[in-house]
Parts: sequence; C-alpha cells; structure tokens
Amino acid sequence: MRHRFGTIITLRAVAQGMPVRPTDWEGVYSDGSWFLTRNLIPGVSVYGESLLRDGGIEYRRWDANRSKLAAYLKCGGRIWPFRETTSVLYLGAGNGTTASHVSDVCRKGTIVAIEVSTRSFRDLLRLAEERTNLIPVLADATKPETYRGRVGGVDVLYQDVAQSHQAGIFLTNTEFMTPGGLAYLVVKARSEDVAAPPPRIFDAAKQSLANAGLKIVELRVLAPYQLDHAMIVVQKPSHQRI
Repeated sequence: MRHRFGTIITLRAVAQGMPVRPTDWEGVYSDGSWFLTRNLIPGVSVYGESLLRDGGIEYRRWDANRSKLAAYLKCGGRIWPFRETTSVLYLGAGNGTTASHVSDVCRKGTIVAIEVSTRSFRDLLRLAEERTNLIPVLADATKPETYRGRVGGVDVLYQDVAQSHQAGIFLTNTEFMTPGGLAYLVVKARSEDVAAPPPRIFDAAKQSLANAGLKIVELRVLAPYQLDHAMIVVQKPSHQRI
C-alpha cells in the first residue's frame, strides 16, 4: 500500500477478537485503543498511518498524538457535528493530517482548507488530487476577505492556527458559520504567551468568545496527547446571521 510520498504501508486484517466497531461519534470507529476512520481513498496512507481491513472495508488509524481533533475525542470530548454531508471551513490545515480524517468522515461534504504556508499547501494540493471533497486555499486566516468568494455558509468552523491572537482570528471567521452552527478553536498556549500559565490563556480565550456572543459548549484540555493545548467548542446563536 502506498503513502502519498511513496512509502510502503502494510495493510493488515483485523486480528480475531478485535473487530472494528463504531463509536458514539458518527464516522469514527475503534479497534480497541485506536480510533479509525473509513478510508475515502482505499490503499492510500496520508501521513504514514497504518491501514487495516475488516469486513471488506479499509480503515485508517487516527493518531491522537498527531491530530488535535482525535486528541479531543480521546480526552472525552462529546460534541460531534461532523456528518457525511457536513461542510467545514478548516483554518490552518497544515499538511492535511486532521483534514484527511475529516475528509473520510464528511465523505459527501466539503472541507475548505485554508493554509498560509506554501510548503504545507503543496501537500494539501497533492491530497486534494484524490480527495475531491477537500478544497485547499492558499490564504491567511487573518484575512477572510481574501477567500470569502470561495466559502459559503458552513456547518462547522475548525481552527488550528499556531500564532498569537487566536481567539481574534477565530472571531473574524465566524461570519461563515450558519446560525446555530458549531465551531472548534484549538488554543495553543505557547503560541499566545510562552510564559503565562496555559489555564489562564485558555480561560482568556473562552471569555473572549463568550463576550462576542458565542455560546460556550465545552472546553477540553488536550493533555497528555497535545501538551499546553485546549479545544474550545462554541455554538453560534440561531438568531445571528452570517
């Protein structure tokens, strides 16, 4: 089996006694301690993750040490609006590790993936050649006006941006959320302030979002999988327009 850069990946069948089972989160599966997503492009591993087959269906292992969204689930996160037809605006998609698993789950939806790094963007472009539900856009998440024409109202906003003023960037992009929609902000404490205690940074971000009129649904610290990170889940009030 091939990795996107040509590495050979072993495809194995699930051992007897460890069948793949659905989890409480739609589109996410488990074979014990590992989370899995059903591979949208069978035979292709995106970032070196293992592929396995059960009942004629191929799955990709989802590593919580490489994906904040998987870490959120591992740490007990319960909010899961991702469905087969969900539309997602993903800010800071990087090389596409998490975006590829969202692509697996939202198989008939669209994932507009914003990335400012040209190096990472090249990987996103290669990924999108086969994953046609993934739409990469080379742009700066601090300037939503530069990609407004590429994004309509989305069901889910997801941000994973490694720089300061993360809550502010997030708020400038809530215009794309449909009323009642859900959004995820990955707060990277060390990108905000290398000296301040992470809990203080998490609380400050939470308060900024609440002050802007967003409903705080959950704040989940992502340790031990992602140190000094937290996930804040919010909902846009149904009376707000895009």
